[in-house]
Amino acid sequence: MEELKIDIKRVKEKIVEFIRKQVKEAGFSKVVFGLSGGLDSSVVTYLAKEALGAENVYGIILPSKTTSKKDVGDAKEVIKTLEINLVEIEIAPVIDSLLASLKDTDKIRKGNIMARTRMILLYDQAAKYKALVLGTSNKTELLLGYFTKYGDGGVDIEPLGDLYKTQVRQLAKDLRVPDRIIKKVPTAGLWPGQTDEGELGFTYEEVDRLLYHMLNEKKSDEELIELGFKKEFIEKVKNKIKNTEHKRRPAPVARL
Repeated sequence: MEELKIDIKRVKEKIVEFIRKQVKEAGFSKVVFGLSGGLDSSVVTYLAKEALGAENVYGIILPSKTTSKKDVGDAKEVIKTLEINLVEIEIAPVIDSLLASLKDTDKIRKGNIMARTRMILLYDQAAKYKALVLGTSNKTELLLGYFTKYGDGGVDIEPLGDLYKTQVRQLAKDLRVPDRIIKKVPTAGLWPGQTDEGELGFTYEEVDRLLYHMLNEKKSDEELIELGFKKEFIEKVKNKIKNTEHKRRPAPVARL
């Protein structure tokens, strides 16, 4: 994974300045974001505190029936360590009410409802505290469309949006995010046993390396195969990027 190594000092400084500048230019001084106890949201917490000061950072914990107590505990530990503001809102009553009106939802649709419900609450808290909503998605997730449109993808700014997942881990180590969070199996906790890599069908290490050579280095399929990537894997990733393009662009407007 040598090709994915980053200049951690430079990256950290740029992201901290990005947060500070974007918040100020929008006329705000505070930020809110969903804190899950996972890697990405924990890294965002550390960066946001450095950019704005603990008093201006609100970590919003939004547990559901499928959220593990361990994840909530990890989120609260990050908040306690960094001394930022904690807000906890249980979303189960809202989800149960919505699902009661629907008779045929599958786990994917339920997961999307949960993600969009969380974003409704995050924007409500943003209005309450006069703050911007920070995203916690990384470059890998954004490229593959591994987010819910108008759910976790509906934010004001994306501090980690140009870092692959494996690069976020590098940054996390430098920021001294707890090791158990860094090593935790990535999951959105949308249903029991759900994991990111299980849904994607490959590991972040595998796909990050492919995406780097495919997009950053602009290598052809033939060159990618020479590097050891299987043709089927290349096509699968390309299709994910193509089929989720609508998630990454603003809604097209009919120009008259």
